[in-house]
Amino acid sequence: MKTSLKLLAASSAFAIIACGAASAQTELRMMWYNDGNEGEVMQSILDRFEATHPEISVTLDVVPYQAVLESLPIQLAAGNGPDIARVTDLGGLSQYYLDLRPHLQDAAYWETNFGPFLKWLDPDGDAINGFMTQLTVTGPYINRTLFEQADVDVPGAGATWEDWAAAVNEVAAALDIPIPMAWDRSGHRVAGPAIAQGALMFDAEGNPALVDEGLQRMSQMLYDWHKDGTMSQELWSSVSGSTYLGANEDFANANVVMYMSGSWQIPQFASTIGDAFDWWAVPAPCGPAACTGMPGGAALAAIGDTEHPEEVAILMEYLAQEDVLAEFYGQTLFIPGHLGLAANGIEFATDDPRAAHALATFSAAVPTISPVAYQLQGYPSNRVLFNALISRLNEAIVGEISLEDAYARMESDVTAQLAESSR
Repeated sequence: MKTSLKLLAASSAFAIIACGAASAQTELRMMWYNDGNEGEVMQSILDRFEATHPEISVTLDVVPYQAVLESLPIQLAAGNGPDIARVTDLGGLSQYYLDLRPHLQDAAYWETNFGPFLKWLDPDGDAINGFMTQLTVTGPYINRTLFEQADVDVPGAGATWEDWAAAVNEVAAALDIPIPMAWDRSGHRVAGPAIAQGALMFDAEGNPALVDEGLQRMSQMLYDWHKDGTMSQELWSSVSGSTYLGANEDFANANVVMYMSGSWQIPQFASTIGDAFDWWAVPAPCGPAACTGMPGGAALAAIGDTEHPEEVAILMEYLAQEDVLAEFYGQTLFIPGHLGLAANGIEFATDDPRAAHALATFSAAVPTISPVAYQLQGYPSNRVLFNALISRLNEAIVGEISLEDAYARMESDVTAQLAESSR
């Protein structure tokens, strides 16, 4: 009986200790979205982190990309956000980020390897808020197999958007392909080609000035392509406002000859298309001002309302280690947003020649990106310009307003939204 009582007391004591240890564990939540396999890769890394840091648990909340664009800002404004989030509106959400600098063991490492991109997250200061999970470049893909079947030459270096439109229409007509050209319904995607046409996006004082001759040239081109069948009216008109819509599924199903998107599609296409056809990245088509896409990417940012800044910093430092990031970039087929790894090279986990070619094409595009595109990407309120551009342009394309009215409304939208955000 005494032995039983001792065992019971010991068991109770162990339960209390175990309960105390569990309650002492810090729980962090990371909001995440996927373009391809990066969620799986991140989860495996987080599992290893938890094994070496049993005092911290991390829940990876995978949500649709639309939730990051629309729901996350609302959560952050209400103080109900996650501890860490994967974001693409880098500067636009900067007011909600945590400055990791006071909590880091080696801030100099971050400055050395993430320096140019830290300003994207904190345009007006010198905070360290996070790191780039990927550096992206916008640009087109083509179904090269269709070009070969149609016996149409692929336009070469220096080809313009007009050259490409003529070529893809020739391919589509020869093979009865329903959509010669498709673009992501995104102001960010339109911005690069507009800059190639001469759009400056800002005035001489650095104030946003969305509508100019360059932007009008690109807008007219897109408007005309939707009218003459180069682009599908049904795609963009299926949603309204500033809602994002991709055409990746149509391209993967071989219903599109040319798809304007970006480097983040590489892992997805390697998985969903594989060798079904030759999906081929091509350099950004040229305009009179440049041959450029838009830089960008996704960052993993610490959120200022977290109740656990020290633990967030421990996790972020672990994830930002060179060997960990080399694994992440290599497994996900992402262009590295880490200067050391970019200089030394990444061993990408692919034997797919299409993926390897796409990675090389987009990496080679980085030096050709217009300074205007970098300026726009670093502008904290660039989302205001992107949303005004795509929502009003789409209204013109579907016939609700004229292009001239669209330009006027773009400017009034930008003025009103910037005034509202400055209150």
